[in-house]
Amino acid sequence: MVVKDKNVLVFGSGISGEAACELLLKEEAKVVLYDGNDKLNPEEIRAKIEGGDSESLEIVLGTLEGDRKEELLDKLSLVVMSPGVPTDLPIVNEMREKGLPIWGEIELAYVFGKGDVLAITGTNGKTTTTSLLGEIMKNYAQSSFVVGNIGNPYTSIALQTREDSVIVAEMSSFQLETIQTFRPRVSAILNITPDHLNRHHTMEAYIEAKENIAKNQTPEDICVLNYEDDETRKMADEFQASVLFFSSKHKLEQGIYLDGEDIVYKPEKEKEGTVICKTGELQILGVHNYENVMAAVAMAAAYGVDLDVIRKSVLAFKGVEHRIEYVAEKNGVVYYNDSKGTNPDAAIKGIQAMNRPTILIGGGYDKQSDFHEWIQSFDGKVRYLVLIGATKEQIQKEAAECGFHDCILKDTFEEALDTCVELARPGDAVLLSPACASWGMFPNYEVRGEEFKKYVNAL
Repeated sequence: MVVKDKNVLVFGSGISGEAACELLLKEEAKVVLYDGNDKLNPEEIRAKIEGGDSESLEIVLGTLEGDRKEELLDKLSLVVMSPGVPTDLPIVNEMREKGLPIWGEIELAYVFGKGDVLAITGTNGKTTTTSLLGEIMKNYAQSSFVVGNIGNPYTSIALQTREDSVIVAEMSSFQLETIQTFRPRVSAILNITPDHLNRHHTMEAYIEAKENIAKNQTPEDICVLNYEDDETRKMADEFQASVLFFSSKHKLEQGIYLDGEDIVYKPEKEKEGTVICKTGELQILGVHNYENVMAAVAMAAAYGVDLDVIRKSVLAFKGVEHRIEYVAEKNGVVYYNDSKGTNPDAAIKGIQAMNRPTILIGGGYDKQSDFHEWIQSFDGKVRYLVLIGATKEQIQKEAAECGFHDCILKDTFEEALDTCVELARPGDAVLLSPACASWGMFPNYEVRGEEFKKYVNAL
């Protein structure tokens, strides 16, 4: 699509919106950056955007109504949605009714980018898998990029890509809602558990958004799926792409699987599988991480990367910040930062990785999650659950329903940390694994994790 001299609305002024504006300005579009928050400072927004001083960038804030709205919508040729903006807002529905093409930031980058995309989604494990696959591709391709939900907008690098580039992309359900032609060469859906139901409203809608990653794939493309997840296993019959499974519990005729301590890759028509490595050689812990490794290996091998390059990259990989991250040992107490445990299923993995009595910090933004299964996973390990945020009373109530009564409610993050230090005994662990998003108390889970580490290191 040619956007030169066309009026394009970018909806949402966050990091993805800013990067989308920059790409469009470089392509000589007339850009309107719109955000419904009228408290934002337009000059501060403009200063963050390369080319933001251009006359081709207009910034519109606040509610769109009446003639102002009609005048704006009538002149548009394209709308680009930032992933944080719900796609069912009344104003977005009006844009649809007018027949305006509505793309996501991912679609915009894909249309203007070059090279092959290897895309990963799933409720949990996306960032670890994306980071590892990014390391493998860095060791394989002359031109490789890691983009998407991992914090680097795809639009920020799209114009730097070449025909031989490999783009490793972490895709959230929000990003996948708005794709049109986006077609990864290799995709993966790691797992599906309830998440973001405040945005998607139903599990069916959430699953449908995840499935979009393979929507445009053909039999020439590959989709890597988790054999142990009921939802992803069913998808194999629905997709056009060639499916490659990974499994932590079954030996597969074809795919990649865990056999005791061996991670084994068995391509089609091969009589014997190849041992990629042993789990004891890895620098990341837990079955969920072995699954992440298998998914990354499967994607790289399916793309044609030499197994020796894959093996060396896997053994060198140290994991992801904020995901069951060892911080320090203070006075005989070990502190772990699992701020990326932003939903109950992810937080279950955090507590399962603990091998000592644990004081657990939980709670945060309300995504309408159910916490019963998380609390049931404590398995006698959790001495105290220190709760903060909008969900603290709900979690306390659900904990009592599960027979767990050692909850302590605190108003601030610092009060929660002070309480953990007071309660912890030598031999204990203190684990930040909140089972909730950070919004309302922190801008994102990274800031929450950094605050935790700063506090611990100062003890």
